[in-house]
Amino acid sequence: MKCLMGQGWVDRSRIRRRVARGLTLVVIMFAGFGSPACAAVIQTESGPVEGVQENGIEVFRGLPFAAPPIGPLRWRAPERPTLWSGIRLADQFGPICMQVGSYPEDSPPEAMSEDCLYLNIWVPRHAAGDKLPVMVWIYGGGLENGSASTPLYAGDGLARKGVIVVTANYRLGVLGFLAHPDLSRESPQHVSGNYGLLDQIAALRWVHRNIAVFGGDPTRVTVFGQSSGSISISVLVTSPLARNLFQRVIGESGGLFEPIELAADFKLVDAERTGQAFAAKTQARNLQALRAMPAAELIKMHFNPHAIVDGYVLPRAPYDAYSEGKQNDVDLLIGSNASEGRLFLGDQAITASTLTRQLDEDFSSLIVSLVGPGAAANDQQAQALFVKFEGEMRFGWDMWAWARLQANARHPVFLYRYTQSSPYRVGDKYFGWGASHGMEMPYVFNHLDQQTLPWTPRDRALAAVMSSYWTNFAKSGDPNGMGLPIWPSFSASSQQAMRLGESVAPGPVPDEADLRRIDRLYRTVRFVTQHLYTIVSVVALSALAMIAGVIRFVLRRIRRSRRMAFADD
Repeated sequence: MKCLMGQGWVDRSRIRRRVARGLTLVVIMFAGFGSPACAAVIQTESGPVEGVQENGIEVFRGLPFAAPPIGPLRWRAPERPTLWSGIRLADQFGPICMQVGSYPEDSPPEAMSEDCLYLNIWVPRHAAGDKLPVMVWIYGGGLENGSASTPLYAGDGLARKGVIVVTANYRLGVLGFLAHPDLSRESPQHVSGNYGLLDQIAALRWVHRNIAVFGGDPTRVTVFGQSSGSISISVLVTSPLARNLFQRVIGESGGLFEPIELAADFKLVDAERTGQAFAAKTQARNLQALRAMPAAELIKMHFNPHAIVDGYVLPRAPYDAYSEGKQNDVDLLIGSNASEGRLFLGDQAITASTLTRQLDEDFSSLIVSLVGPGAAANDQQAQALFVKFEGEMRFGWDMWAWARLQANARHPVFLYRYTQSSPYRVGDKYFGWGASHGMEMPYVFNHLDQQTLPWTPRDRALAAVMSSYWTNFAKSGDPNGMGLPIWPSFSASSQQAMRLGESVAPGPVPDEADLRRIDRLYRTVRFVTQHLYTIVSVVALSALAMIAGVIRFVLRRIRRSRRMAFADD
């Protein structure tokens, strides 16, 4: 889409000179025929920008919130973008960050570049002087893929309900999460690895500094995301770098609350060793050579991206931060889907005889033996148990634990369970998947019409309700509103979850007995790791005492035997 002419920067004085030289109104009308109207020119801290009007929504695409992280800025914290003087036409999305694959899988292909730190804004009609609530979307994709310009995430459906929507890119994969001792040494904070999270924080800082000129309220920002986007948010809630950048959180199917103390690479020193091993595989002689390698080559090599407890971006594990009362003050709306684990079933043939072995491949045999679903009576039940256990371990427990931690912190929290089955037809890849991972997103963004499915009036009603709940929460910290079913808050004494599906009504937390069993296991792991030295000392002392007892017993037996021998003599 183009506004006036071309793209990038437009010098208004040059346009006026051209008009003065004889460009007629008729020509202008025909040149703009069929194109979206221009939005007002907005003066950001970096320079003036002009978006486009689309069906009553002002859209600003491809605004840089940080300098391109290329060359010497690869694997560095994001820096502020370069200033410009002419008007920048914000009518096209910026490139997406380097990645392999896409998320969601059926997303259309987009131009890719290492120069990708851009955001997009959707602004509804509003009166001058209004201060609208702001919703900032962080996309999912396992920190390996995804983009802010995926059509599903367009903010028009939510903006029409009275909020400003922002979507922002962040670095992915090895370009976003590589830790290395040399990178840590050159960092002022002596850390490395959380560059993708720093990008998210940079985008939120840009919003905090600039959103008022678009009509937004920087004191009413809701950050929302799904899957690894939600996991990222669970980290940001406990990061001092993100304090006061957002006041509310919506997390869909993702949190980082497991006992990560035992997981490889989550501590900086371990992540740095993994980074050294990755660098060795590239055969780059030093950091300069590694930065000179083409990004397209780097992303082809296997790398497992994740947040790192580095003492700076993430001072401690999120669970510990909540337990110590050191999380940021936010309102919370979170939940998970009824059939999350269906995504991880894929095309596997799960049978009663192979269920345990196949779960062992995703989790440890010890975990499966302690909290697993047990034996299945038949193959159909085995598949259902696989889907249920995968969903509980990967998402269900995290969201329930997050809600309980938030309730203990005495901040408002609203928990949901999404249960709707999208109407995929026989032969579609997702036919029969039910409320699997990510299936709620078309309803949240009120974008059902992006897919040519036989949507029912109930589907459309659910999309209207969910998008209203989400935007109401962004406005006030409470999803409830006129004409909506009452959504009770979650508390330690009343653990209620809102069912979002064929019916919309509150109820008990589903599968709570399974979640409590997982919780007991995690509590045991935490106790052991936190008191390991004490336990080792007690065990060692007990062993020494036992050995000493055995020695005394043996000595007594020997002395007794000797006395008996002397008595016989």
